[in-house]
Parts: sequence; C-alpha cells; structure tokens
Amino acid sequence: MKSITIYPGKNKLGNTENFESLTFYRGHIYSIVGNTGSGKSRLIKDIEQFVNKDSLTNRKVVIDNMEVAIEERNKFSTNLISHLSQNMRFVLDSTVEEFLVIHKECKNNTSVSIKEVLDVANSITAEPISLSQDLTSLSGGQTRALMIADVALISNNPIVLIDEIENAGINKNVALDILLRSDKLIFIVTHDPHTALIAEKRIIMKNGSIFKVINKTNEEKEILGKLKNIYEFQLECQYKLRKGETLHEKC
Repeated sequence: MKSITIYPGKNKLGNTENFESLTFYRGHIYSIVGNTGSGKSRLIKDIEQFVNKDSLTNRKVVIDNMEVAIEERNKFSTNLISHLSQNMRFVLDSTVEEFLVIHKECKNNTSVSIKEVLDVANSITAEPISLSQDLTSLSGGQTRALMIADVALISNNPIVLIDEIENAGINKNVALDILLRSDKLIFIVTHDPHTALIAEKRIIMKNGSIFKVINKTNEEKEILGKLKNIYEFQLECQYKLRKGETLHEKC
C-alpha cells in the first residue's frame, strides 16, 4: 500500500465537499484540525472503514486507486490500519512480555526483538515499563507508549490513525519520529498548534466537511521551531514537578 485517496462526500447541510480528490502517501504525517463537532472523528472513521459512498458523509476512500469491496473491508481494515484512540486500556490478563511475544507470533515478525520494542516504548514515556508488569496495571501514558512501539516495530499495518496524542502523557516528538521512520501513513487529529504544524499538510474540517488542505508555509516552519522550544520547556517542567522539585524561570 502506497497511498489512499479520498473522494468528496457531503457536509452536514448536504452540500458537496469542494475538492475533486485528495491523495495521501506513506512516510508522511497529515494533521486533522477543526472545532469540536467539525467532523474530525467522522473523517477518521471513513478512512478506517474504507467507505464507498455508504457512510453518513457519502465519501469514497480507495487504496492505491482501487476500491475495497464491502465484503473485504474488515480484512483490509485489520491488515492495513492501526488506530490509537484517546483512551486506551488493556483488558488482556497477561504480562507485557507475554503480550509482545503473542503479537510477534501473530504478525509472524522475526525481525525485531522484545527488548527493542520495550526500549522504544520507554523512550516515549517517562514512566518506565518492565516486561514483568501486568498489562492491566499500566498507566494511560505507558499503555499509549507500548502501543506506539508495537505499531511501529511489530505491526505491518501501514496506516496509523491517532486521536489527540498530546493528551497521553508521552513525548509526542519521539513517538511521531519513531512512527515516521517505520514508513507509516499517519493521520493525527489534534487541537494543539505544535502537533498540527509537525505535519507538512493539515486537513481543515468545517461543518462536517473537508474545508481545505493547507501546506505548511516557511513562516509556519519558524513558528514550529518556537512551539517546539515551548513544548520541550513544558516537558522539562513536567518532569521536575513529578519528581517533587520546585520550578524556576528557566525550569
């Protein structure tokens, strides 16, 4: 899978979206922004379900210019898409190591070790994860970090859908870099300007429709640098607060 293409549907008023088609490619991040209720989550669902004018939006989503037959959609969604939602919890009664071993076997992945996956997960979260921990005891940040490492290193799924990564208590810069290095096509729903500008292109949602797609400008690249410094300052303050330290002007 190299790309997906979205063909226009209708907005909440029944008007046709104002584009002919939009194509998105592996190895890139695309942010999805808009007010609450603007249609961000619905767009993610359309992509996940490979709709063909049979969803609320009447959009069509194709893979490498090929439509997905309705009887094939569940299989394609399972094999091609990983979805990281805002609230993730494990219900499997096993340790971290047991889960990773099982998933490696399911995916027939022999190219990566359990230690590599754990090291990547621990580079994303400030709360260390051990192989002996029960999955159900992991915090929200630990769970998200482990799933991101799993998606990047074990899963073969080329498309990643992420909802509000900044709320997960993880280092999003490291997380997104790891996913990009694994050659994924990433859609990320966000309200955060720093996250939105990490993407080279952002999809603007309005009134249930894709209102426009904007390429990041040179000026925005400079703004991104400033936002990155603010984010890193925030992470440092967060780390010191968790350790019980007092903060100073330069943290």
